This record gives sequence, structure tokens and C-alpha cells, in this order.
Amino acid sequence: MTGTSDKAATVLVVDDSAFMRKLIAEIVESSGAFRVVGTAGDGVEALQKIRALQPDIVTLDIEMPRLNGLQALEQIMAEMPRPVVMLSAAGSELGNEMTMRALERGALEFVKKPSGPVSIDLSTVREQLMSALEAARAMNMGGVQKPLPVAPSAHGEAVPAKKSPDAATKVVAIASSTGGPRALAEIIPHLPEDLGAAVVIVQHMPREFTKLLAERLDTMSALWVAEAIDGKLLRENRVYVAPGGYHMTLGGEAGNASIKLDTSPTMWGVRPAADPLFFSVADGFGRSAIGVVLTGMGRDGAEGLKRIRSAGGAAIVQDRESSIIYGMPQAALAAAGADRIATLSEIAPMIRDLITKPLTETKMTEGINHDA
Repeated sequence: MTGTSDKAATVLVVDDSAFMRKLIAEIVESSGAFRVVGTAGDGVEALQKIRALQPDIVTLDIEMPRLNGLQALEQIMAEMPRPVVMLSAAGSELGNEMTMRALERGALEFVKKPSGPVSIDLSTVREQLMSALEAARAMNMGGVQKPLPVAPSAHGEAVPAKKSPDAATKVVAIASSTGGPRALAEIIPHLPEDLGAAVVIVQHMPREFTKLLAERLDTMSALWVAEAIDGKLLRENRVYVAPGGYHMTLGGEAGNASIKLDTSPTMWGVRPAADPLFFSVADGFGRSAIGVVLTGMGRDGAEGLKRIRSAGGAAIVQDRESSIIYGMPQAALAAAGADRIATLSEIAPMIRDLITKPLTETKMTEGINHDA
């Protein structure tokens, strides 16, 4: 990227609606931090304009004629990678599915388009779009340069019937935000079906997308993956995704913990937030907990990871090089240190190892701030 904090970053706006192109361009330029250098009406024109104009950032509509947003994104990432913010129409099931696939294929973030010319949600869209554009300025393209590996999946295969999994005595708690769907798609499918622990995930996303995220991870993984349900017993070898709009915590102790969902006030401006989950994991599981902080903006998960380490649990933090946005991992290291600092591809094997061989004398980076 060539955009810097003292120079307006250039943006190409891509949408098949002339009205929407004009509206989005006005929003983009409203802060003065970004400059629209061109617009395009479909994916084919978008690729031509990117080659010619070399914009720092692209806003890309999902559903377009000739070449849709997902197809265009794949060509952008293969030929001329740069930060891409996806724009999707509200309430479209196809759009939601394509948006999730776009996030897995390297798109930075997504924003729902305003639903009309005098829409009351325009101010919300403006705030979300500006936040996404600011994230684009901080994006590490190295985190999306290689394609995701294909993970083995047990779904769709004939497998022996198994008894209901036992109540979880160990837990892995994961926090992720911007860049998270891609990161989770590289971690969860590489965990074995006999992991020996429950996995609980907070990904900052609206409700319809957390459900879709859980469904997509489930089809890719040997482990059972679903959105969490209030009051359910936490069981090993299962993955629970916090539903958008709800904080998720664990009540009770290891071996008899249950899922709690609530709509208490947002933390760090989001709900679900990872810190409430991490606090409850530290309290209920102590040394039998592993906390993982992945790519994302802000500092959610930092204080929670500190609490998990203080209770004797292990902490894994994604490294700078593989993080699409290094904000959350950097904040976690500053607050908590880490037992392992790992590239994305190393995290699943580390989780497996730490479950089978809990921390003893292997604390490696206690109290060290690896923000360099």
C-alpha cells in the first residue's frame, strides 16, 4: 500500500448501481483521509481500473453482472493483491454466503450497503465503512499472500457412531476480529476429532454471519461446530461460536461447565466480546485453559488473556507476520505476554500439543512485550 497517515489513501469504488457508486464515493471522501480515484460497474471493469489506477484500497460489491465480487476478488488477490472491503446487500442469503467466502479468500472486511436513498441506517453504514477503510490502511498483505491449505474433513464420510461426548474438562478459548474468518478456517479444520477439549470462539460479527461462519467451519472440520446455545453443557470435541449480538461466558467449573449467553452492554464497542468469555474461562478452568488471540483491530482479549495466564492457563498469540491486522495480538502481548507466539499455520498443532502436554517449565515469554 502507498497510502499513509499524512496522505489520502486512494480508493476504487465498485458497484453495479450508479446511485450506490455515488453514495459510497461521497461517504469515502467525507473524512478527507481517502480519495476516490475511480469507479466501476462490474468485476470486469474493476480489474481494468485497478490495473490502470493502482488504487490503495478497493470497495467491492458482491452481486454484480459479468464478473461478481467473489470472482473479481480472487483475480485481484492472485494478480495485484491489495486491501478489499466487500459491500453486501442486507438480507440476501446468497450475498451473505458469498461474503463469508470472500473473507476466507482474503477480503479484509465487509459492510452492509444502505438500503435506500433516505435510509435511517446511512449513518451506521458510514461509521462501519470508515472503520473498514481505516483497517485497510493498517492491513498486512503478507497475511493473505498464500492460499489457505485444504484440510481433511470427516463430514460426509461414513464414520462409526460415537457416544455423546463427555463434559469438557479442558477448554480452548479463541478471540478473533478483522481477518478472523480466514484465520479460523486455517485453525479449526486442522484440529482432530478427538481433541480432548471444547473450543469456544468469539468472532466479531453480526448474527447472520456468525451462524454462517459456524456452518462453514462445520463442513470443513472433523470437529462438530455450531453456534452456541444458552444453557447447554460444554462438551469436549465440540466447537462453539458465540452468536452475534450476545456475549458468551461459561458458568461452572471444568467437567461441569455450561454456556451462558446474555445481552449485557457491549465491551470495546462489540458484542460478543472476547474478554467476558476469557474471564469466565480463567475462573472456571484455570490451568486447564488455553487462550488464543488472533488477528483483529483493537484490544479485545488482552485483559482476558492476562487473566487466563494468571490462573495458570496457556496463552497463544498470533505473530505480526501472519496477522492481517496486528492490533489485538499486539495488545495481548503487551498486557499478558504469551507462552507461544505463532504463525497461523503453527497454531492448530500448538493447541493439540498443549492439550496433551500442558505447560510445565515451558513458559517462554512471560511478561515480554513482543510488539516490535
